Amino acid sequence: MSHAASSDNCSRIAGIDEVGRGCIVGPVVAAAVILDPAKPIAGLTDSKKLTEKKRRWLAEHIMANAWCWAVARAEASEIDRINILQATMVAMQRAVAYLPCQPDWVRVDGNRLPALDMPGEAIVQGDLLVAEISAASILAKVARDEEMQTLDRLYPGYHFAVHKGYPTQQHLAALQQYGITPQHRKSFAPVKKYLA
Repeated sequence: MSHAASSDNCSRIAGIDEVGRGCIVGPVVAAAVILDPAKPIAGLTDSKKLTEKKRRWLAEHIMANAWCWAVARAEASEIDRINILQATMVAMQRAVAYLPCQPDWVRVDGNRLPALDMPGEAIVQGDLLVAEISAASILAKVARDEEMQTLDRLYPGYHFAVHKGYPTQQHLAALQQYGITPQHRKSFAPVKKYLA
């Protein structure tokens, strides 16, 4: 019975990627995407190589045409509790768990595979080389950037919409001027020094 049910979709491949590991504020965001082979999406590549406008446009197409997709996160407080690597793995696990249709195989950007219920592989530079991972990187980046726009409105003066939470000179200057927000990652060195 179960064999018959799975024989028609024995190659559902999910691409998984995350965004925000190097940031010092906000969540790490992961996405998982299973593309529909019948609806290829042109222009998929590493989200960092795309303009914001092109990323948003592709994200719309991915959400409309992919077999299924999901975006998940691990909060700054979780990152502080279990460290950024573990939190990244948790966000990826959540993204796969949230998929409405489960994959038979996963391809993850990078060199580590999170513990999942299905087999898979980690691919260095996968966001450049594998369409499914590119799609995941785009969804994760667009979702996290939207989050930064929201934080920008909540905490004016920090310029979150500009630097997206990375420790730029502008961000570090704002930290020095205004101190840390509840969204900052307290275990990260540039933030830690303002905890005293």
